[in-house]
Formats: sequence, structure tokens, C-alpha cells
Amino acid sequence: MTTAVRTPWVLGLTGGIASGKSAAAQRFAELGVHVVDADQAARWVVEPGRPALAQLVEHFGPQVLQADGSLDRAALRQLIFADAEQRRWVEALLHPLIATEIAESLATAISPYSVFVSPLMVESGQYRIAQRLLVIDAPEALRIERTLSRDHTSAEQVQAILKAQASREERLRLADDVIVNDRDLSWLRSEVERLHHVYLTLPGGRP
Repeated sequence: MTTAVRTPWVLGLTGGIASGKSAAAQRFAELGVHVVDADQAARWVVEPGRPALAQLVEHFGPQVLQADGSLDRAALRQLIFADAEQRRWVEALLHPLIATEIAESLATAISPYSVFVSPLMVESGQYRIAQRLLVIDAPEALRIERTLSRDHTSAEQVQAILKAQASREERLRLADDVIVNDRDLSWLRSEVERLHHVYLTLPGGRP
């Protein structure tokens, strides 16, 4: 008699800009958890040799390519930034491919649960993929301070990014678990470890 293989449940991991979600994801990976990153999936689908890149070039021309044949993201952003119709065309092309890439990667997990990281988890509705949602949170003033020192960007750009992301209230309303990351990195890592031990006891992401 064969034993049914249990599919790992999915933990969604998100947070606003400079909340610490990447550091949290890294700690989960170090603990042996399978981590799938939406940003990484978005990069994979447009790698040289992938059909999506060929379709982008066919649509926009070689101006969206860098000298080495890879996608010139800045050039593509510029082309679609001011043209909603072109932006919708690109989204219609890439979003289903990214969703497939994420699903296929999650399906390869052999850890008891897997972590799906996305900065736009709430805005895109991607949280529906997950059985449980962990939000890494931090006061807005602290996140702005971290972003300014980390990215050497302007305060105006940071405010624009904050406006494009879901509000803290919206993220927290959907969260099953919250880590308020207003201390140092070692504290964040210990909190992830604490939750990891809890998650190992939840076969389907629920008590």
C-alpha cells in the first residue's frame, strides 16, 4: 500500500518597502524551507532564450535589449510608464507566465511548508495562493529612513513607492502572523526561527 505524499502548505510572506521581508526570507531558507520569490520569477520569465523576451522584442523592437541580449528593464519601464495600453499588454503577457513559474517552483518543495515571497502580495491578490500570511511590519518613518540610507534614493521616490503599495492597515488586516521589525537583524532572525518551529506543527497552515 502506497502512502499519499502530502503537498507542503504555502506561507505567504510580504511587507512594505524596507520592512525586512528579504532578510526574513533568507532566514527561512537557511532553516531549510523552500523559498519562492515573485521578483525572481519575474526575472526568470524574461531571460534570454525564453519566449516572453522574444515577444517583447517583436512588440517593442530591439530598443528593449541590452548589448548582451538581456532585457533592458529601464528601457521597458520607460516605454510602458506613460502608456497604460502598453503596460496592460506587457502585464497580460508576463503575469500568467510569472504565475506558472511560481506554481511550478512551489510544486517542487520537499520541506513541510514553503514560503512564497512577494512585495505586492496583497495588491496583486497573490495572497490567495497561500494558506497562511506572514507580514513583516515596521513603522513607516523607520522604513523611509532605511530606504533612504540603503537605496540612496530621494524622499519623493520613497513616498511614490509607498503610495503604490498596499497600506499597512490592509496588509495587517489579512495577516495571520506579524513580525514588527523595529529592532536589529538578529532579533528578526530569532523571530523567524520561533515562527518556523510553530509552522512545523501546522500541517495545513492552520492549528
